[in-house]
Amino acid sequence: MARGPALLIGLMGFLPPEDDRVRATVLAVAEELTEEGLVLRYRPGETGDGLAGEEGAFVICSFWLVSALVEIGELDRGRDLCRRLLEHASELGLLAEQVDPSSGRHVGNTPQAFSHLALVNALMHIIRAEAAETDTGRFVAAHPSGVRRG
Repeated sequence: MARGPALLIGLMGFLPPEDDRVRATVLAVAEELTEEGLVLRYRPGETGDGLAGEEGAFVICSFWLVSALVEIGELDRGRDLCRRLLEHASELGLLAEQVDPSSGRHVGNTPQAFSHLALVNALMHIIRAEAAETDTGRFVAAHPSGVRRG
């Protein structure tokens, strides 16, 4: 079964995002590990983690899914998911470590720096993909600073 951190396979360059296995993994995570658009690290009922109680969906994994969707060419899906995830921010714009998929309530550490880092990274993936789509190649999509050529 696919697990949330498997989304990093393509994002960290272990395999290229164009690889069929990367695409299949990203789509499997989106299909099998999401509830209300939020990504679970794993299915607690199927995996004995030794912890009592229920676990929320992990915000970092959800933003990894945004980035992974964008990288496999699913820009619209990634953008839509990012918008839905941002609806879970607090009144101050802060994100928690986890979100209860059924209630939207923040669970775990709040605010969570890793959630915000994953948000920034997901937005960079979206911005680069949009720029590459509209700028017909003048944007250096792989460069984090967005430096333009010529």
